[in-house]
Amino acid sequence: MVSDREPFRFGGRPLHERLSENLPALTELVLAAVTSRIPAYGLLPSEELAGDINRVIAQTLRSFVAMVRTKSLPSAEELAFLRESAARRAEEGIPIDIVLTAYHIGVQVVWESLTPEVRPEEVHDVMAVNSLALRYLELITPAVGAGYLDQRQTLFDDERSARHTLLTALLDGTPADAAASRTGFRLPPCYLVLALSVGSHADETEPGVDQLVAGRRKLRRLRAELERQIRGPVLSSLTPAGGIALLPHPTSVNEVGERDWDRLRRIVADVARAAGAEITVGVAEAAPEEVAAAAKLADEVRAVAAASGKPGGVYRLDDVLLEYQLSRPSAARDRLAAMLRPLDGNEELVQTLETYLRRGSRRPTATDLHVHPNTVDYRLRRIAELTGLDPTNVTDIALISAALAARAPRH
Repeated sequence: MVSDREPFRFGGRPLHERLSENLPALTELVLAAVTSRIPAYGLLPSEELAGDINRVIAQTLRSFVAMVRTKSLPSAEELAFLRESAARRAEEGIPIDIVLTAYHIGVQVVWESLTPEVRPEEVHDVMAVNSLALRYLELITPAVGAGYLDQRQTLFDDERSARHTLLTALLDGTPADAAASRTGFRLPPCYLVLALSVGSHADETEPGVDQLVAGRRKLRRLRAELERQIRGPVLSSLTPAGGIALLPHPTSVNEVGERDWDRLRRIVADVARAAGAEITVGVAEAAPEEVAAAAKLADEVRAVAAASGKPGGVYRLDDVLLEYQLSRPSAARDRLAAMLRPLDGNEELVQTLETYLRRGSRRPTATDLHVHPNTVDYRLRRIAELTGLDPTNVTDIALISAALAARAPRH
């Protein structure tokens, strides 16, 4: 509260009177400035500009006039009005920085309309009003920001809940159209159904670093890059170790071609770089009503690719046909899996074997496992002693790969 009881004077008249008289013209000036200097506002429907936006500007100006008249900052009721207005802008998707800029532009327009008529003896009043205007912006900025962010969080929570509901329904085999109508989403012609295995980021194994925090940061980067690359809502259930993701695709299943698969490979490579971790993806295309079966197949393809020692990347059934078939129940599969039974319970040797087959030589294997190359040599010799199969022998590698694929369903 400013102690001086005399009204502020600009141009020889009380400032609040001048502002009140010019309120309609000032409202038009502010609206014109906002729409011309902020393109996002200029794209709003003319009905909204003439209605809600014009009403908010007029009410904000009235609040400013009342502040100048009483020399008191806006009341809680006036701030609540601004919060509600910001919430509506959040619903329209106008960015928060643009919303806040509009209020600063409004104060600038008012100030520029008044200062040319200031008399020398009114400089003290000019300084006092300027200080009050800065305090006004200081007060309304967090109020507008809070109203905006509260609404954005509500919208985010609602959309996340709707996505989860739709994902669950599709994976459960619930009729797709019914599930979509309940959540408000429009189903695409088909989904690319991804089953992901996500490796560790370097920070997750760094001594003294909180693994949970590092894993969540990795997951946040992964999700952000995936959302950035894909048009339409991505439905996903992911942890730092992997999970499932449904990517909407604009064509029918029969029209998904090699160019689409190449693009998906590039997307997954970009996502892996953003996450800072190797990602292995099993993928299958499916119409919405076939997502449940496609998710099962994609996960089986992912598991077979990983168990076969394949490097990170995108794998379809066609990419692992032999390994996939070897993983299916049969007498031959059981015999193949039994060849690696001596390694049961020794995951260190199994991991070394898988990594060695994937990397092809001892030094890259040692780097991936964070051990000395001599340790890799020792483990490979130990595997040969236990199984009778030498991972460094070209003639044994195909059999070992087949045995790993056959062993995968049990492990």
